[in-house]
Amino acid sequence: MKGTILVVDDERNQREILGAILKSEGFNPMLAGSGEEALRILEREPVDLVLTDLVMPGMTGEELIDAVHSRNPGIPILLTSAYGTIQTAVDAIKKGAYYYFEKPVDRARLLIIIERAIENLRLRESHRVLSEKLFPGTVPILGEHAAVREIKRILPRVAKSDSTILLTGESGTGKEVIARNVHSMSGRSGAPFLAVNCASLPDTLFESELFGHERGAFTGAVRREIGLFEAAQGGTIFLDEIAEVKLEIQAKLLRALQEKEIRRVGGKENIPIDVRIVAATNRDLEEFVREGRFRADLFYRLNIVKLTLPPLRDRISDIPLLAEHFLARHGEKGFPPVREITKEAMRLLMRYPWPGNVRELSSVVERAVVLAEGGKIGPEELPREMREGAEAVPAKAFDLPPHGVDFEKIEEHLLRQAVERSGGVHARGAELLRMSYKTYIYRLRKFGIISS
Repeated sequence: MKGTILVVDDERNQREILGAILKSEGFNPMLAGSGEEALRILEREPVDLVLTDLVMPGMTGEELIDAVHSRNPGIPILLTSAYGTIQTAVDAIKKGAYYYFEKPVDRARLLIIIERAIENLRLRESHRVLSEKLFPGTVPILGEHAAVREIKRILPRVAKSDSTILLTGESGTGKEVIARNVHSMSGRSGAPFLAVNCASLPDTLFESELFGHERGAFTGAVRREIGLFEAAQGGTIFLDEIAEVKLEIQAKLLRALQEKEIRRVGGKENIPIDVRIVAATNRDLEEFVREGRFRADLFYRLNIVKLTLPPLRDRISDIPLLAEHFLARHGEKGFPPVREITKEAMRLLMRYPWPGNVRELSSVVERAVVLAEGGKIGPEELPREMREGAEAVPAKAFDLPPHGVDFEKIEEHLLRQAVERSGGVHARGAELLRMSYKTYIYRLRKFGIISS
């Protein structure tokens, strides 16, 4: 069998003709007379491709695309219509359709596109399975923001080396996800990955936690204990919030990295170590070095490869992908299971500034799943501050200084910020600046930010 195809058309003759064509070519067709019936079939049957009419009573083909992709983002969808125009085709592709056909559908062309779409689907699945075999335990790095794409591009090469890595970015941006991927993609993946939050350990216990201690080294040390460096032999240690390590411990950490050996607290024996260090911070370590709060030599030892993760507010266009990922992770916790985020709720998610970044988004989706009724997340399941919107910036922030300002420079700066924070989604950018879409586009063109 070449694959299972769900044919959706409210005209019985049309769907039966298409079903007969597909069956004669070795496919397994499943027929639905409406979008709602199609979704019921998808709930219980695995499908390789959806072939749907665009104009139908009830749920339209475009609405079906949204519903299907919210449940299975990878499944290809082909659209057909007897009322098509070039703009219809363009809109369908933008909406997420793999291909668009005008009725009557050309049989040969239809079969070629179907086989190509299913082949691409299976290639992606094969790549996913192969990646899991090559890099077991890898956590997906989601997003298409330029900085995220660059990290995904270079990470396999970085992982193969043994160089220390410094991850920077605000709390909740996913630094531990990157660290785990480094470990899983490296030759150390069969050995332990151990993580420690440097800010969570009392100063008196930090040295013992890292290097271990001998019996009697201090009050309460009733037996010998090994530390993280020994426990992680051959593997990776993730030192989160490295800026919080005190100067005296920094010196011992530097020696461990340079000499590749440690000494337990209260011990006299030097113990060889073989670990890779990935450190992370949400602070400006270079500023800490200038202030004398962080050793310059340790900074340079950690800063061999530096990767900076952008805050979620700067990658707004990635929010739908991340939200759907967290919905897939948490959705089964709902009763009944939650499988959809409504358009209204998604718009609110994209308007929120996300001070807690990706970690906060995961928590919000999990909370919404618990509260949701009817299998979908709507605005009422989101926190109150998201529904009410961010507070307006106080007018005092824009008081005119005595020496005056270059208003056009301020305007251009705000427009460029809006483009960046909206991820190039102009409707969102216009919303951020509280102006009409038409005015926003006019001003972007005026300053040459977009072409005419």
